[in-house]
Amino acid sequence: MKKGLLIGIFILAISNLRAQMLQSFVHQGEFGFSVGAAHYFGDLNTFTSLKRPKLAGGAFFRKQFGDYLGVRLSANYAQLGFSDVYSPSPLERRRNLSFNTDVWEIGIAGDFNFFRFNPEFPEYIFTPYVTIGVGIFSYDPYTYFNSQKYFLRDIGTEGQGSPLYPELQKYGTTAISIPFGVGVKYSLNPKLNVFAELTYRFTNTDFLDDVSGVYAPNAYPSLEADGVTFTPFGLLQDRSYETSNGVNFFSAGAQRGNSKKADSFVTLQFGLSFNLSSYRCPDR
Repeated sequence: MKKGLLIGIFILAISNLRAQMLQSFVHQGEFGFSVGAAHYFGDLNTFTSLKRPKLAGGAFFRKQFGDYLGVRLSANYAQLGFSDVYSPSPLERRRNLSFNTDVWEIGIAGDFNFFRFNPEFPEYIFTPYVTIGVGIFSYDPYTYFNSQKYFLRDIGTEGQGSPLYPELQKYGTTAISIPFGVGVKYSLNPKLNVFAELTYRFTNTDFLDDVSGVYAPNAYPSLEADGVTFTPFGLLQDRSYETSNGVNFFSAGAQRGNSKKADSFVTLQFGLSFNLSSYRCPDR
């Protein structure tokens, strides 16, 4: 009887000591860096192909509030691009449009750990997590013709800025993103973690790829009337002539993109993060 009582007292003391230690080491947050791949989805990738991943990277600071909740400030970069030549649709291949853009994003997000995460203790060094937030990013789509780079927004490929289409204004160079992601992280030691994160970003723009509405080959008639046919607008607003024996296949008002659905992109990144911890005296 006495032996069992002593064992119970010992177990209770160890449990109490362990609880005090958990109170003592506080995981304050992390800062880290990541690199991986990005992919675009939109009017030039209507079949959600994953054929053209490009570079992505980022840095972040996370403030932890307890073992499960955190708030993250981040800065991210992604290269996006696609071409109709990769489409399984014959009509889209005839359309023959392409683009690239650099995306620079800053954002804030809330993170939720599924498991308690405290890298000071071996039993709490791994957790899956989810993240959701809001960001603002810059973009400026461009393409190449005869090895020369052209920024498409300035050209107004769907008639933006033309006096014949006063209702069409040139789109901006910034937009809003809503990132939603899932990830896992593992602590290699009390100071260093590794992680992987897959994040899908909804956006409020349909012009990541410069394609949204309809063709407007008559947007700048004065240029054509003067016999100037080799203008950036004339060459780049409809490139079907490159796949149709030199003849433009699409006429004014023909569908160029789907304006009812905004563009989006996804990133898959792997990274390292450094823990910020503190010590506090446990409660009596």
